[in-house]
Amino acid sequence: MQDSAKLGERVGYVLKASYPESVQIIFPDSTFDFSPLVLLEKKTFISHTEESITQDSTVYYLSNFSLDPSSYLTLPVYELARYDSIVHYPLEAELKLKLTLDSIPEQLVFQENNIYQTLEKSFNWIIIGIILGVILVLLVVLYFLFADKIQEYWKERREKRRWAQFEKRWKTQTALLSENPSIEAADEVIGLWKGYMESITKLPVKEWTSSEIGERMDNVEIFKALRAIDLIIYAGESSKSEEATTYLLEVARENYQEKQTKTTHERAAV
Repeated sequence: MQDSAKLGERVGYVLKASYPESVQIIFPDSTFDFSPLVLLEKKTFISHTEESITQDSTVYYLSNFSLDPSSYLTLPVYELARYDSIVHYPLEAELKLKLTLDSIPEQLVFQENNIYQTLEKSFNWIIIGIILGVILVLLVVLYFLFADKIQEYWKERREKRRWAQFEKRWKTQTALLSENPSIEAADEVIGLWKGYMESITKLPVKEWTSSEIGERMDNVEIFKALRAIDLIIYAGESSKSEEATTYLLEVARENYQEKQTKTTHERAAV
């Protein structure tokens, strides 16, 4: 390493090692404490082996920002052993601080420049923070004032989406049942209807038989419609399946509209 440098000047420190080919060594990396100097860059060269002796070299580019007259540095070389490592230190290198000034001219020369330079306007983070805080408080207040209405609104939208999905699947499944009456298609239609009715009425419709559904919902026509589809499953009869599925869809629609009307009234009353 050179013997002197200016404050902050880039200085190269060369670390070399010669060792038997069977030995493994490690040079310091960027995690090493180079103080009082600061590591700028590390340049490593390819190892060279001749007659079972390997030579390694690395150049560390450093800068000195200490105001001490002299700074000292010695970088270790680690020899890897089986259970530990052996540290080898070269001679300590001294770097003297060069405090010199360039020659000062007798007359100062100023560069003429009458062009105005635009200054970047910095953000006023305090004002931005206050504005964001006010907005947050307003949002919280609005939420507590209209929380029930917001929940009812989303509940209504959720029911609309659920009805649209059910109606689309219902038309698809009933069309398949009409084209090709089968036990699988009939079972799919009944399961789809029971699932939707259970979700909208909160009753265990899927656990009830056709007669229990008609009795619990106090509607014998529901029982007849379900019975007509049941006949496809148990007796292979399909003559009244289209009439039955149309009626079941209307029952589901009435329950959906009744629930939507109730939700709208609850939202208006809040």
